[in-house]
Amino acid sequence: MGRSERILLASALAVGSAAAYGFPDCSTPPLSDNAVCDTALDPITRATALIELFTVEELINNTDSTSPGVPRLGLPAYQWWSEGLHGVADSPGVNFSASGEFSYATSFPQPIIMGAAFDDPLIKEVGSVVGMEGRAFNNYGRAGLDYWTPNINPFKDPRWGRGQETPGEDPFHLSNYVYSLVLGLQGGLDPEPYYQVVSTCKHYAGYDLEDWDGNYRYGFNAVITTQDLSEYYLPSFQSCYRDAKVGAAMCSYNAVNGVPSCADTYLLQDILRDFWGFTQDRWITSDCDAVDNIYNPHNYTATPQQAVADALMAGTDIDCGTFYSTWLPTAYNESLITETQLRTALIHQYSSLVRLGYFDPVEWQPYRTYNWNNVNTPYAQQLAYQAAVEGIVLLKNDGTLPISSSVKNIALIGPWANATNEMQGNYFGVAPYLISPLMGAMQDGYNVTYVFGTNITSNDTSGFAAAVAAAKEADLVIYAGGIDETVESEGNDRNYITWPGNQLDLVAELQAVGKPLVVVQFGGGQVDDTTLKGNASVNALVWAGYPGQSGGQALFDLLSGKVAFAGRLPVTQYPADYVYEIPMTDMNLRANATSPGRTYMWYTGTPVYEYGYGEHYTTFSSKWSKAPAKTYNIQELVDAGKYATYLDTATFDTLSIDVKNTGKVTSDYVTLLFAKGTYGPAPYPNKTLITYTRLHSIAPGSTTTAVLPITLGAIARADTYGNMWLYPGTYEVELDTTGSLTYQFELTGDAAQLTSFPQNPAASS
Repeated sequence: MGRSERILLASALAVGSAAAYGFPDCSTPPLSDNAVCDTALDPITRATALIELFTVEELINNTDSTSPGVPRLGLPAYQWWSEGLHGVADSPGVNFSASGEFSYATSFPQPIIMGAAFDDPLIKEVGSVVGMEGRAFNNYGRAGLDYWTPNINPFKDPRWGRGQETPGEDPFHLSNYVYSLVLGLQGGLDPEPYYQVVSTCKHYAGYDLEDWDGNYRYGFNAVITTQDLSEYYLPSFQSCYRDAKVGAAMCSYNAVNGVPSCADTYLLQDILRDFWGFTQDRWITSDCDAVDNIYNPHNYTATPQQAVADALMAGTDIDCGTFYSTWLPTAYNESLITETQLRTALIHQYSSLVRLGYFDPVEWQPYRTYNWNNVNTPYAQQLAYQAAVEGIVLLKNDGTLPISSSVKNIALIGPWANATNEMQGNYFGVAPYLISPLMGAMQDGYNVTYVFGTNITSNDTSGFAAAVAAAKEADLVIYAGGIDETVESEGNDRNYITWPGNQLDLVAELQAVGKPLVVVQFGGGQVDDTTLKGNASVNALVWAGYPGQSGGQALFDLLSGKVAFAGRLPVTQYPADYVYEIPMTDMNLRANATSPGRTYMWYTGTPVYEYGYGEHYTTFSSKWSKAPAKTYNIQELVDAGKYATYLDTATFDTLSIDVKNTGKVTSDYVTLLFAKGTYGPAPYPNKTLITYTRLHSIAPGSTTTAVLPITLGAIARADTYGNMWLYPGTYEVELDTTGSLTYQFELTGDAAQLTSFPQNPAASS
């Protein structure tokens, strides 16, 4: 968040805190005489009738995210900007009370950890709870109805400071995650008659850079091939906007191929509204100050009034900022925009509010009954704990874990050892409680000696001696470190992916003590664990991300064996030299003469830990429940899928795998199925994730069946124009990162086109 954004946020918070949310009164004139209050009509008709009453000045005034409403019409002020990335969060639209009711909300783990769970039903439940708590806050004037979440930009570069906000690097996984989350938040698939809350998928599109080597997100031009745009950068947005039918979209700071996203008709109209069917009862907001950035620093227009005109005409309905209200009057007076265009933007906004029940009787709306009793319920608390348990990943273990019953005294060392607020990562609210690792260890009954040891980025060794002394007296040593918001955050990319500061020096001294040593790595982005992975003196290694309000309890319940690890890395862990091999500004995925490639799909090097990696306390065997088909005809598949709403969502096949727990510990198991082969345009990806599911609580000796639906889109590839095709060829399917179960099938017949991706008119002119 830049200086201008901080000023904007402070101003908006002041406005939001001063006035509680109100609702229009449809029982009295003038609204009672307007069709907006006629519940028999559709939302767009109702909103159109209302907006016809606005003057041009009132239209312009209400294009900013801090909307003043129209007092003469009985329309109260409304703040469009509320946050709920992993729980109702501090933002201009959310106002926590100092104590008592609505003084906190459930704080789930960061999405990067929830993504590591690979559990879509869990994500839907998390969304449902966040949406319910958001509604409860709104009913008591403490939040809006529109939540600017989730962040679904693929985490393609390990240096990105906001990667922690995302579910990971794989577009198929992101697409499933966001579909589940949005259904939970909004109360179903395109729910009628009311949304629970409106979700906003961001940041559209190609946004994954904050501040790197003099390149800033506000003015960065992301040069992306149409093939990569279709195949990698946009699938999660297609899933959100088209399939989950999210209520709102956010355009990003950066430009894509020379055009700032919030002024890009190709992105906002050709793809979003025309290709994906983003309907007129849904709206588009800019990221904060992104409309201003069209003019400066993008320098896309010669004047500020042309910048706001370009944004409005492209389809940006709301400006998070004040650039619209400042410069739209000039743009209107110079005939750069029309009254009709202003009215269209407001119709998009208010038809969405109609769908939220904004104008309808309270007694008709079950969501309006939510209150403080719906916040941080016992179920929500358990869900936050479960999300952390499912997402924390075991990267290495020589048998030291689970902690032996003979261990009584633990030396808990490091800058994360007693972390509380840090457990939330960014975009957080006030948590009801924050269980640190130290608290988790004490809850599990251990005698704990806690020593801070060193800071995240410090080179001060003055705390080493106390740490080593504690280790010598302990039965087990646990080092809790990694990275945090001082290293990775919004506005702050990393230059290096090594462990910062002198943390590994301290770990080396702890190793020398000779006691069993467990290292727990926190933070959203990965650091190079080569030294720890290859050193036998480090007995176990765990990645814990930002695990939320119950993170410390979840961590120690896993370490002690009360529950079992089953999380999987949702990103690739690269060796440290990767940052010298490709600049952050390079948006290309495929390897070439100057790039080793990006993500597990295209990286040509050897990862430290690969995407999808995760160890268990037990062992598993697997076999096909029934033998999969060996041959499929493309034309028959396409013909069978013609009744699907979209051909790429039609079923290819549903495979079933019997997973048996052959060990001694009850455990979940994440079933990841990858495909690879020389089909479609060269070069070919290493492999791609085509389906997954999480199996729960498989007891020793028991077998559970994983049912794995595969869509045509999951095995399709994009041509250079971005069109998705089914290609003939030999497909190799592998279970898990180890390829523990494999088979091949053939696609026969002619290649078939599943989608016709819109072509950018500017590219051909």
